[in-house]
Amino acid sequence: MESPCLTTDIRLEVSECFRSLTLSASKQDAIRSLQTLRSYLEEAPENASTSFQRSHFTRTLQVLIKNMQADWFHDLTVAQHSELWDVLFLRGPPEQVLLALMEGIGELRPGSNLDHLVSITEKFIQSGRLADLLWSYCLTTGPVDSPQLRETLLTRIVALPDLTANKLKHNNKPAFLPQHYYPLLAKEMLTALERTCNALKGGTSCSLTFVAQTLGKLCAHGHSRLLFAVMAPKMSSSTRTDMVWQRVCCKLLENVPQRWTESVLIGLVQAVHGPDALGRIMSNLVLTNKTAQFVITHKILLLQYQYETGMLRVVLGYLAADKDRRPLLIQVLRSVSQAWANPSAVKHTPVEQQLYVSKALLLCVCLLHDAELQELRSELLQCLLGGMQSHLDSNVVRIRRMGMVVGECLSSRMNINGTKLKFEYEQDEETRELLSLLTPFNVDESEPESEDGVSPPEEIRGNPSMTSSKTEPDSDLDSDDEFTPYDMSGDQEINKASPPRYLRDCLENLISSEDPERVEFSLRVAEGLVRKNAFATKEISVQLSKVLLHMEDKYSINGFLALRQATMVAIVVSDCIPVTEFLSTEFYSLNYSLRQRLDILEVLVLAAQELSKPNPDIPNPSVTADLTPYSADNAAHWRQVIEERIQAKTKRISKGASQPPTKATANRYAPVAGYFFFPLLRNYDKPQVTFDLLGSDHLVLGRLIHTLGIFMHLAVNAPVAAQMGRALLDFVWTLRYHTDQMVRRGILFSVCSVFMSMPSQNILVDLADQLFETRSWLADVAEGDLDADCRSLAMQSLVLMDKSLKKQLESPHALSIES
Repeated sequence: MESPCLTTDIRLEVSECFRSLTLSASKQDAIRSLQTLRSYLEEAPENASTSFQRSHFTRTLQVLIKNMQADWFHDLTVAQHSELWDVLFLRGPPEQVLLALMEGIGELRPGSNLDHLVSITEKFIQSGRLADLLWSYCLTTGPVDSPQLRETLLTRIVALPDLTANKLKHNNKPAFLPQHYYPLLAKEMLTALERTCNALKGGTSCSLTFVAQTLGKLCAHGHSRLLFAVMAPKMSSSTRTDMVWQRVCCKLLENVPQRWTESVLIGLVQAVHGPDALGRIMSNLVLTNKTAQFVITHKILLLQYQYETGMLRVVLGYLAADKDRRPLLIQVLRSVSQAWANPSAVKHTPVEQQLYVSKALLLCVCLLHDAELQELRSELLQCLLGGMQSHLDSNVVRIRRMGMVVGECLSSRMNINGTKLKFEYEQDEETRELLSLLTPFNVDESEPESEDGVSPPEEIRGNPSMTSSKTEPDSDLDSDDEFTPYDMSGDQEINKASPPRYLRDCLENLISSEDPERVEFSLRVAEGLVRKNAFATKEISVQLSKVLLHMEDKYSINGFLALRQATMVAIVVSDCIPVTEFLSTEFYSLNYSLRQRLDILEVLVLAAQELSKPNPDIPNPSVTADLTPYSADNAAHWRQVIEERIQAKTKRISKGASQPPTKATANRYAPVAGYFFFPLLRNYDKPQVTFDLLGSDHLVLGRLIHTLGIFMHLAVNAPVAAQMGRALLDFVWTLRYHTDQMVRRGILFSVCSVFMSMPSQNILVDLADQLFETRSWLADVAEGDLDADCRSLAMQSLVLMDKSLKKQLESPHALSIES
């Protein structure tokens, strides 16, 4: 216990030094005062030094910083600065020094004094004083502080790069940059942990509360990647052979405050390189800490989906690695399977999250033992049936393909009555990754063994001819290499049937012929016959369209769908109005499959696009002027030939156009745009026995709205564009909150088409009552819709709306009309 006389003497002597440093202008007096203060750190007895550090050291640093503008400070030499002034900052209690330095940097104005204080702070950081600070709090005899002081100290440690950057701006030091400071701080924390391990081995009690608080606050501020990039490898390697390190790491994570546990665990899981390393560092923390259990078993797997597949492997492998943690793996499997099979989740969650849940489900099933799989077989079967139905009912191709892959994997893993599901789908990188998740990732791939369990000798494996010679002993005796093959490349197959030359013969073959060759020939020449003879096409256009619409691929004709579609498009282009009315009427008729209705929409779209382009049958004068046919009977004179060659190779530079402008042609789509558009809006709200557009047939509804949007886009500058725009907005307005994302995409695409194709003056006049509400709806979609494409389309619609309104409001003619 400190004596009162000693405390009084120290206080009087320190006060005298403060008075000398503040009031005296003598360099010698200042040096004596600095030497006295330094002696309390280095030469004084332990009780005197402790009393000085606890009661007077912080005030000493504040006085030194406050008097940096004094004459005696600038009169000191570099050596005197280092021996008398700097040493007080580099050897005193580190927590007090750090607080005083950061306070001084915040108060001083830019100049030489601030630069000197910054250099002292840089030396403080780089000399290992942060490790001393952390270690001092690990000792049970560490500094006594209040919760407010500790929180202030934590803030200064964590926010040091921000504080220095705000003060120094472009003159900031490299040591204070986040990419340098936080890895250095991670090394200092490892040093404190290593000292703790050594102390525990020596029988000294330690506390990791302050280090855990520092780690938690750093991770909560978003610096976990920089920290664990340094700490995780060291912790993983040290815990492999040292049980004390395992205990220290687990205790460190236990002492992290609850509000920062999530940030620490996510950073750690992302940094470690395997479930075994995570198990050594965390031990069974998920069994004793409810927050850690919630983060590992629920939040990472079900509430967040931005992590890589490797992180899922680490988390689930960690749960499966220990028998005490395996019940949590089964619990995770149940929750993940329920989320995957939930129809509402399939409809209302992003595709990326559904892919993430599918990966977690497959990894869980892969990690189960056969006995555990048998216990959960009924639950998994129920999940398989319900989830497959929900995924296959989706209009999004990725979701359907995802359901097929997961269904195949689950059925193969459960081995239901020896049967396995098999779907036909196009494999891509996503499906291949899902299929690979059922393969255990810790299996050591070795040399393939023979049937008797013994690997073949090295020389046999390296020489394939030795293995093949046993299976084919007489292969050389039957060789036909000495015979020269006959060239059959120019042979042609002789066909009994010939292609029809007239359109009616083609129609008759398609209706009544049972000969596959005749049907194929008729289908292949139908488009050309339709385009060559428009008059004959108009006589049978509707009948031929009906035949093609109902035609099935009975003979497996190569390219059947493309041939049929191209012919129907040619018919619509050749005889637009009657065929368009027929197809629009049939779209809402009974006894048509969804595929046929989608075919009708595709044909109408392709025909409208072709009509909106310039007619290729009309020759372009700018092209045909130079393409004079060569005739051998009318050979030009040799001088003329040379002159033409000279003219062809001569480069002419002129300001005007080198060729006459392309001749304008009439838009063939504009006069008939209404025939494509308005009939499709007639009966959308009348459900039928086999067709419920506003009910379960979301796919057809989405394609219909997208088709109407294309018609609207192609009708730009058409007289009927304003009327089409109003009708389309009225149609999609009631469906704007549809649950299916494909329908919402079609709606937003249609809105984009309206603002792109509708004249700006009509938007301002005809849609004035809807603009404010439409803008509010688009803003909500752009901000909160789950689908990324919907958000992008909403942003495009807002930009187009603002551009159109700005253009119209800036027009003086428009302002006069409005007034």
